[in-house]
Amino acid sequence: MKITKQQWVLLAGDAVVLLLVNLYGILSHQMMADTGNSLWRTFLPWLAAWVLVGWHVGVFDPQYARQPRQLWRPFWAMILASPLGGFLRGAMLGNDVVVLFVVIFGGFSTLSITVWRALYWFITTRK
Repeated sequence: MKITKQQWVLLAGDAVVLLLVNLYGILSHQMMADTGNSLWRTFLPWLAAWVLVGWHVGVFDPQYARQPRQLWRPFWAMILASPLGGFLRGAMLGNDVVVLFVVIFGGFSTLSITVWRALYWFITTRK
């Protein structure tokens, strides 16, 4: 399957948003000394979960991304992807899933992805 330029833009924007949410968490918990490891231990599992769930929910369809009434797709996709991201993170680290972490990181990610997608809609549809 060929990925279009618009899909790459959506995916890259989503990845940047998840990276920024992750960096915010690292900085707010004063974990700068371990930034590299902390960053990848959360970013990669959440991004993988986001792509897996998002692809099935249609968040990478440019036609949906340009419709404000479709903003429920990225919102609910991240709500669904966060437990999977938490599970993947726990499996990668060999730890249990920390439910509170999944709720907080997932909540910030959901809000941030939705804001980014609203900005994408605004930028791509204004004339």
